[in-house]
Amino acid sequence: MNDSAAGGCMLRGEPHPVEIAASLTSTNTVMKERAATLPHGYTLAARSQTAGRGQRGNSWESLPGRNLTFSILLRPEHIAPARQFVISEAVALGIAGVIDRYLPQGMTTAIKWPNDIYAGDRKICGILIEHTLGTCSGITYTVAGAGVNINQERFCSDAPNPVSLRQITGVEYELDTLLSEFADNIIGEFEGADTTDAAAAEALHRRFMARMWRNDGAMHPFRLPSGEVFMASVASVAPDGRLTLVDRDGVARHFYFKEVAFVL
Repeated sequence: MNDSAAGGCMLRGEPHPVEIAASLTSTNTVMKERAATLPHGYTLAARSQTAGRGQRGNSWESLPGRNLTFSILLRPEHIAPARQFVISEAVALGIAGVIDRYLPQGMTTAIKWPNDIYAGDRKICGILIEHTLGTCSGITYTVAGAGVNINQERFCSDAPNPVSLRQITGVEYELDTLLSEFADNIIGEFEGADTTDAAAAEALHRRFMARMWRNDGAMHPFRLPSGEVFMASVASVAPDGRLTLVDRDGVARHFYFKEVAFVL
């Protein structure tokens, strides 16, 4: 099936449909507009985004045709709304697992709360997850968007620490092959993230925490929206995504997304 308006194409032979458009405003925005008519697992990618979005309202820098920008439609009937952070965990683990296949021996990715992917101390992937709730308080669908730096060799924005797979390895990668790998791995992790199965959910959470950036028991700097910086260690992440930090005085401090930021 061709998407003539976007100048895109459909990859054949995929377990879930993958559509690639030449140019879109934002894959998350377009996916949400079309979500009612698309199946679970549908993946929409764009060679170029004119209004790509990141967390905290930031834009996402991506040189056209050099990286992967895509969104996946997920229908989380098996996930309780109160435990929706498991979706973030599954998506982040799915992306991290693919990137790890291509990193040099001895180097692995880490997940920076809530769900950015780091290679060392540099950001290789940003994730934007958006839920739509139904009338009965369940999650009707989730759009999981990702921008993964693959072949870009130079970054010009004021982002503090971007890095691409090519900058790390010196290798040029075939984007469509990687896109299929990411889609398959994300969907596989998501479909295994069943919150009605306590053991499965706990196993997924342990894997997330084991990969969490700076979850090493050491003190690290954090910044509040007021500008105050304090030192704390990572203690835990709750099923609803709340981060617990323990400061130098041994006091546990709890934060939801946007209430605290890591200092790089």
